[in-house]
Amino acid sequence: MKDVQDWITVHRLYKNGMPKKKIAKELNMSKNTVKKLINIKKEPKYSRTLYPTKISKYKDLIDLWYLDPNYDFNGTRIFRELQKRGYKNSISPIYTYLKKLKENKTHISKRATVRIETPLGDQAQFDWSPYKMNITNKIQTVYCFTLILSASRKKAIVFSLKDDAVAIYEAIQELFQDLGGVTKEIIIDNPRALVLENMPKKEPKYNINALRLAMHLNIELNACAPYRARTKGKIEKPYQYIEEQFVKGNSFKSMEELNRNAKAFIDEWNNKVHGTTKRIPNQVFIEELPTLIPLPKNKFIHIALEKRKVSLDSLVSFESNKYSIPVKYVEKTVLVRKIYGYKIEIYTVKMELIETYEIKETKGLITRNEEHYAAINQSVTKSIPAIKRQFESDFKYGKTYLEMAKNVIQQPNYHAREILKLKELYRTENIDLILSYCIDHQIFKINEIKKIILDKYLEIVSANYPPIVKLNDINENLIRDISYYDRSDSN
Repeated sequence: MKDVQDWITVHRLYKNGMPKKKIAKELNMSKNTVKKLINIKKEPKYSRTLYPTKISKYKDLIDLWYLDPNYDFNGTRIFRELQKRGYKNSISPIYTYLKKLKENKTHISKRATVRIETPLGDQAQFDWSPYKMNITNKIQTVYCFTLILSASRKKAIVFSLKDDAVAIYEAIQELFQDLGGVTKEIIIDNPRALVLENMPKKEPKYNINALRLAMHLNIELNACAPYRARTKGKIEKPYQYIEEQFVKGNSFKSMEELNRNAKAFIDEWNNKVHGTTKRIPNQVFIEELPTLIPLPKNKFIHIALEKRKVSLDSLVSFESNKYSIPVKYVEKTVLVRKIYGYKIEIYTVKMELIETYEIKETKGLITRNEEHYAAINQSVTKSIPAIKRQFESDFKYGKTYLEMAKNVIQQPNYHAREILKLKELYRTENIDLILSYCIDHQIFKINEIKKIILDKYLEIVSANYPPIVKLNDINENLIRDISYYDRSDSN
């Protein structure tokens, strides 16, 4: 059986209209194998053990020192530098790896460039840059991910505390979401999360998860040549403007505040005339939007989410803190994940997004949204001191009622609480009028007060309102409260 990359490639070529026979010839496999891969609708699962080499953890450094013209180290210099960093093995593995990199060591004149104007909807360019910024009153490294539509030059932006694979895949999807659709291809740099190998005159090898993301979005990946910034110059140049006009001198209370301001900044920028096209990106985007591919309904998520059981008080635990979600999920299993290094997303088991929170740095905190409890919230508290405060605050005659009732009935607070519940059916000022009448007639028990409302509501309220207001208000309340009195209440 072929691997996952073959499965993705076959499906992509077949989806693009290439005949099975031609796919088999192109990929050097049998026609029957192509048919089998096409018939497999879900990605096949494979388990493969990867064994690290002696220089695995040093490859990024070796790439930098050997390929970057600012370093241009030879093998022995790289060997000495690695020894300083704890490398204990011989120089041979280093030379073996350098042979693979040799074809990338190309010197190209800075003038050797051709500007290409891209048709609408064809291409987007993606990249990111780190900055030092004051977030939550401390200097932190943040990563600015940006995406630009090559035709209209419309840009999107998002900041993260991480630049790992999770953040990269999430950023690509969020930025396309901000732009309202997906282009046919995306120009990318060469981080391991996206590209495993990209050597001159050879077909790039993409990270399998990057290929999964591309398949999910129905987009083609196009890796630019290493250390060839001009290949994606449309996305490289704006970082200087972002740094000068937005990053410098700004501080933010949270990452959410940073992102809100950044998206407002980029939208304002999209309304300015572009230096090359001499047109306003947002205006050109009106022409480009119909050519974009619609986004899929669900997100691509390549790492399994963590399971959590919702507590009885409708809270989800994550990294020593708790976050509320609607009470309908109590005692159910939900899925959680952390993105951008600062945000938690909570999903149903069917991958429907429930809630998003910015993660609290202080441990042991509970973040509660009172709207999540609306379905079970009691309209009146059971706390006796709180009942008294609310009763006296809501009703003009509340304090008089409580002082007189305590000399007549055993539990005046119970009856006060039941009177407060009447606010669900009647206006507060009308209940106050009923309360005044009942005090005058020494009526304090809730059942007796309800009987007064049923028998004398019209008479009591109408005496205190002009006729036009009186009739509309009274009729509405009379209709609404009929079923209320079918319930039995104890004294």
